[in-house]
Amino acid sequence: MLNYKKMPKVELHLHLDGSVRPETAAKLLGIDIAEARKNMIADDKCLDLNDYLTKFFIPGKVMQTKKNLELISEELAADLEEDGVIYAEIRFAPLKHVFKGLSLDEVVESVLKGLAKKSLKTNLILCMMRGDKEEDNIKVVDLAERFLNRGVVALDLAGAESIYKTIDYKNLFAYAKGKNIPFTIHAGEADGKDSMKAAIDFGAKRLGHGVNAIFHKELLEEIRQKDILLEICPTSNVQTNVIKDIKYHPVRKLYDANILVSINTDNNTVSNVTLTTEYEKLAQKLNFTYKDFVKMNKDAIRHAFISEDEKEQLLQKYDEKLNQLS
Repeated sequence: MLNYKKMPKVELHLHLDGSVRPETAAKLLGIDIAEARKNMIADDKCLDLNDYLTKFFIPGKVMQTKKNLELISEELAADLEEDGVIYAEIRFAPLKHVFKGLSLDEVVESVLKGLAKKSLKTNLILCMMRGDKEEDNIKVVDLAERFLNRGVVALDLAGAESIYKTIDYKNLFAYAKGKNIPFTIHAGEADGKDSMKAAIDFGAKRLGHGVNAIFHKELLEEIRQKDILLEICPTSNVQTNVIKDIKYHPVRKLYDANILVSINTDNNTVSNVTLTTEYEKLAQKLNFTYKDFVKMNKDAIRHAFISEDEKEQLLQKYDEKLNQLS
């Protein structure tokens, strides 16, 4: 098998709270490592997305102080570097980390401080949450504006997509658009066409997951025409029962239909994966080649929430790293 670990990789869809080392959580909470792992790593098959999300309870508990946020962020950057990642956009919901008195600004500053301890190039995407009050989500938009291009590059909407419909967040994204804050939206994972269509109409440049687009020919055409990239998280989709088995994952058909896709882990810990293991799985089960992954990574760079100059530099760095391997 090809060495995908050494291959330079780009990660665009990664949740900070789903990527906490169980050993670290156990140490910080004073619990047994086996207990931490049991409660932080999802089964190969969960009942659904909501069942999968129960694995975020321990991370939520531990990520409430500056020190812990800094440590967890630094460790994630180290884990990504170890896996050959050269650029990552890491997302999290700041409102989930203010239960012990931190301000929203302190939460973001702590995460940025931790990430800055490693040489890996990273940026943050701040998640608004489905089901939260509009005034709270507006605080997240304002927070993103304060940190825009100072470590924060975009917004996202995450949470129970099938319960809280995307269209209901129209005003929120109009507000973000008015402030020139780019965004991706979780859509087409636990819901269908209407969710994705709303996200596209709002002006999303990328869709988180978007796998259900495969069932809608007209929507696929619009995604292609508008140069929208789908942030695909293969193992996570199988665990949440969005997809029955990895061999049926629509990423193969999407890629063959010239839809732009990037491969991502979603949650390193909860899904118990790395980008390397995802590449190996897709190569084995869906016949993706090294060349395919190179294209996906370059498409990911072109759709990263960074300036054109930064994209050029990153593409150059990517080619240099590839050439060093050959």
